[in-house]
Amino acid sequence: MRLQTGKIVLKYIENFVRREREAVNRFRDFLSDVVRQSDMVLLSLCTVSTLYGMVLIASATHFRNTFKYVAVQGFGLLLGVLLFGPYRIPELTTLANAQLDPHSVPIVPTLFITIACGAISGFHATQSPLMARCVRNERECRSVFFGAMISESIIALIWAAVATAFFGGAHALAEALAANGNSAAWAVNIISNTTLGIAGGILALLGVVAAPITSGDTAFRSARLIVADIFRIEQRTQWKRFAIALPLFVAGYLITRVDFTVVWRYFAGTTQTLATIVLWAVVVWLFAAKRNYFVALLPAVFMTFICASFVFVSGQFFGMENRPAAYALAGAATAVVLCFILLKLRRNGRSNP
Repeated sequence: MRLQTGKIVLKYIENFVRREREAVNRFRDFLSDVVRQSDMVLLSLCTVSTLYGMVLIASATHFRNTFKYVAVQGFGLLLGVLLFGPYRIPELTTLANAQLDPHSVPIVPTLFITIACGAISGFHATQSPLMARCVRNERECRSVFFGAMISESIIALIWAAVATAFFGGAHALAEALAANGNSAAWAVNIISNTTLGIAGGILALLGVVAAPITSGDTAFRSARLIVADIFRIEQRTQWKRFAIALPLFVAGYLITRVDFTVVWRYFAGTTQTLATIVLWAVVVWLFAAKRNYFVALLPAVFMTFICASFVFVSGQFFGMENRPAAYALAGAATAVVLCFILLKLRRNGRSNP
């Protein structure tokens, strides 16, 4: 009798697990379909969030939700890599370029353009008109903006460690990505599924969907608010929102027709250029306020060199094959900008003692 009862219980558990697994797989397939149709999905969601304030209310909690996402996915992946499977995070003992074609993507400026995109981000600065409407006090902006950059840095470090450990090193990671169309989504999916199982795969897909949605809706909304602030157009009237947002939607749709890798290169370069301009503006303000402006001057000079070298090295601009000459020209351009700013500061100091 007990044996028969045990068999029934085991059969019930087996059927329950099978049904749950099928439900999870259907949900994952649904998310995959959403990702494949991401262009129209993202554009639709961004349209709603740009025109109406429902996402604006949630924007104040984006930083908190980002921290939760980092904690759940990031540390979950780290534990999965460290506790399960023969994975070991390799040590970085050399600055050798691990790209399959290192000449086309040199460390300078590529490394700083990609990493500094989160550490010194012009895109984050564009959120000022939006966050000004979400925070209660200007002092809270430090935790919001700096916190976002720290969170993004943590995400980058976690994925760098996990990816190199999972594939067995930076060179092996580059080869695996090249064999799969350089698809970061593929790497995210296989790493999460292997280390965290089905739940990890779903979490990864949610992250792949959520990240562009939150970036897209804030970008569109900030652009609308920036245009409205510049031309002093009030935004309580619906048709005035549409008047500003419609050209933005058209531009956004046209961008989706362009190869994403090309868009990303221009985005990375322009966001760093914007960040550099802001750094120079901070230098001028600190000098006028008679405060220590060197805290902004040094990173401004460095990022000016990075942006200038990107212009001379990148195939999107001059694409110079002679790299020493390209870096020399970038250094000369940086020196010209530095001298111009210092002369302006000196003249301003004389006129406003």
